[in-house]
Amino acid sequence: MNQYDLVVVGSGPAGRRGAIQAAKLGKKVLVIEQGKRVGGVSVHTGTIPSKTLRETALNLTGWRERGFYGRAYRVKQEISADDLRRRLLITLDHEVEVLEHQFSRNRVHNIRGKASFIDPQRLEIIKDDGERIEVTATSILLAVGTKPFRPDYIPFDHKSILDSDELLEITDLPRSMVVIGAGVIGIEYATIFSALDTAVTVIDPKATMLDFIDREIVEDFTYQLRDRNMKLMLGQKATKVEKLPDGKCSVTLDNGRIIHCEMVLFAAGRLGATDTLNLSAAGLEADSRGRLSVNPETFQTTVPNIYAAGDVVGFPSLASTSMEQGRIAARVAVGVIAKEPPKYFPYGIYAVPEISTCGLTEEEVKERGIPYECGIARFRETSRGHIMGLDAGLLKMIFSLKTRRLLGVHIVGEGATELVHIGQAVLNLKGTVEYFVENTFNYPTLAEAYKIAGLDAGNRMGEVNVEKIEKKAAQ
Repeated sequence: MNQYDLVVVGSGPAGRRGAIQAAKLGKKVLVIEQGKRVGGVSVHTGTIPSKTLRETALNLTGWRERGFYGRAYRVKQEISADDLRRRLLITLDHEVEVLEHQFSRNRVHNIRGKASFIDPQRLEIIKDDGERIEVTATSILLAVGTKPFRPDYIPFDHKSILDSDELLEITDLPRSMVVIGAGVIGIEYATIFSALDTAVTVIDPKATMLDFIDREIVEDFTYQLRDRNMKLMLGQKATKVEKLPDGKCSVTLDNGRIIHCEMVLFAAGRLGATDTLNLSAAGLEADSRGRLSVNPETFQTTVPNIYAAGDVVGFPSLASTSMEQGRIAARVAVGVIAKEPPKYFPYGIYAVPEISTCGLTEEEVKERGIPYECGIARFRETSRGHIMGLDAGLLKMIFSLKTRRLLGVHIVGEGATELVHIGQAVLNLKGTVEYFVENTFNYPTLAEAYKIAGLDAGNRMGEVNVEKIEKKAAQ
């Protein structure tokens, strides 16, 4: 009864997609989840909660309508933490229900408990009631995700000095907040609370932020944040965090400056949740950040029958890519061919405003020495932008001058994470600037920005020499 073809540790995006894929291939699959409910970090403290919080904040504040009605406009005058949590709980219940149904109809077994290795093919599971179960697996997929990095010098108190997982449990909305860490998680939460009219200060020792994003997009994003009075204190390190007698907090910087606030969010990094797995018994070793090294094509670890996928293997640490990694790992683990995924995948940052990118940045194109041209469209140039009251938003495309192919698409603004998929399709299908110039887009839509940016680039690149292309193709 305790022998399985595949045992998956963790039920987040990588774990659940891997488990269901193996089950659909007729394999006997077990999922082990130590949380109270299935879904992992993605469902309970990460992707879904943060995006639900974002949507709730934008709806209740009337953020999207302020272009017409002014910055003082609000749908609900007094917004509480309970208002935010109400929608969050409904969303999470639905997500868990869907996932449990997927496991049930695909005959995926699941057990709540903590798993640890006995050897490369055996795991011990300690259930909440103390019962110990031993399971054996032909293959094992580790999809345990990550947990917040909590350094000793930060006096976390679960109330006013928090990590990103604890933030979802707050009982009162702060009037002021310091966010330590200008990575994706820190920036997302900082901008969400800024939209709720909390005075937000972001601190990071690096002089720049979001370095993997095209610089022009980051500059536009930064301008929008500063324009609404968010303070970005980059190149400065927080050396001390204190809880003051009056209940407020103080953050001391390495230059001696002291910032007072009602709440501190520490969001400077996450660690792979591998410390309880007894990896040494399986012949595995995690790095200093708790992450596992894998073959990027098969997601196989250094132990042949053990695979790892999702955030625990590092960048890009996206729910979307984790799902695909889990699916590929499961196929390889049960001996089925797995095709290599398309080269380009989209990266979405659910800040306010959104950022999404796919392909090469302008900096990467320059480093590779590729002659190129850019096309730019601003959302305020589109009729849909006028209708929505948008005064910001930017879509940028980069094309090769030699082949005229699209090299990268980068968007900041409303709907960026949805719009990017048009560019992603053209990238992976090796499309050229002509696709955007010659095709018709629905009007009025924000997607029309692709047409505007395509025309912008096409005008600079000049007309294509059809005779030359046809002659080259004939040869």
